[in-house]
Amino acid sequence: MSYLKSVLQPDEQVRYVTNVHWIVYLPGVLLLLLALGAFIGSYAAQQAMAMLWIVLAAMLLVAGGLILMAAWFRRWTTEIAITNRRIIYKRGFIQRHTAEMNMDKVASVDVKQSILGRVFDYGTVRVQAAGMTLEDLPMIESPLQFRNHITAG
Repeated sequence: MSYLKSVLQPDEQVRYVTNVHWIVYLPGVLLLLLALGAFIGSYAAQQAMAMLWIVLAAMLLVAGGLILMAAWFRRWTTEIAITNRRIIYKRGFIQRHTAEMNMDKVASVDVKQSILGRVFDYGTVRVQAAGMTLEDLPMIESPLQFRNHITAG
């Protein structure tokens, strides 16, 4: 059972659910592409240098694979939702971090997007109440739509 389903109160309805954007996979994919390039480069190199290229390709392959696994795990263990009563944010698996804010306490919602964030529709959302901040929600999908679901209620 997901964390979200386990904490819903009676008569509480989920309005919007989002997650960490798929862009978190990009560094791992780029390292895998570099590994492929190094492996291909080993064929063009002289025999003495070919082994170095293969070792470099193997190191890049392992690093890229680890980064991809970490990104997948981050997406898998993160839940972000807006209900008719509150905003719910959960990350982590064994060591879990949760943050919630009642909708009637929300004072402002700030969205920060880079150029790539605008192009690929991801960004960081900061939800603030009087004197406190829920937490920065980094690299979430469709941050403007997320903000609109908060401010519409």
